[in-house]
Amino acid sequence: MIPDSTVTLDDAAAARRKAFVDAARTLFFANGYSGTTMSSIAAKVGGSKTTLWTYFPSKEDLFAAVVDDIVGDYGKALHVDLPVDEPVVDVLTRFGNVLMTTLISTPLLSLFRLVVGEAERFPHLAETFYDRGPRRGKARAAVWVAAKMARGELRTGDPMQAVRHFAGLCQSGLYQHAVLGLPEGRETARLAAEVDVAVATFYRAWGPETR
Repeated sequence: MIPDSTVTLDDAAAARRKAFVDAARTLFFANGYSGTTMSSIAAKVGGSKTTLWTYFPSKEDLFAAVVDDIVGDYGKALHVDLPVDEPVVDVLTRFGNVLMTTLISTPLLSLFRLVVGEAERFPHLAETFYDRGPRRGKARAAVWVAAKMARGELRTGDPMQAVRHFAGLCQSGLYQHAVLGLPEGRETARLAAEVDVAVATFYRAWGPETR
């Protein structure tokens, strides 16, 4: 049996770790990656750098934890059901709506802007972000597309290319405005209609070949 004190210590350590991640997220978004120091993160939580280092040996490790935290909370598109036995249009419509609702959420937009702003100086940040979010989501969708191609419900081709096409179509309207902080980016009522157009356009290009 694990002593109660051990459970308490584990809970306390988890809470402490979460406090560091939350503080890092706030400071990264406010000051950028390069403008945030481990000392400032520790100070915001009220601890020492030594304590912070026991959880995160480097600022890059801490950034990865921030990405995982945000993706875990808001990355619903990574977990939406993609049933092979449902019609293509129905699944893509559901997936597209979840994807776009996720991408225009404030935390995801803030994270994306941070990564883009620091990508030239810190390319590893972009790699971390892409690996933990977009790459995983697209790989999962590509498995579904490949299955639909094998069943003859989509035209045979490169599944990943098809996924990239669909994602690009979904992100061609409101999302571009949202990233730039333009007023049109707040008109979320039109999101479903944009997804419907993206699905229809995708299906015209990738639907099954007619003989």
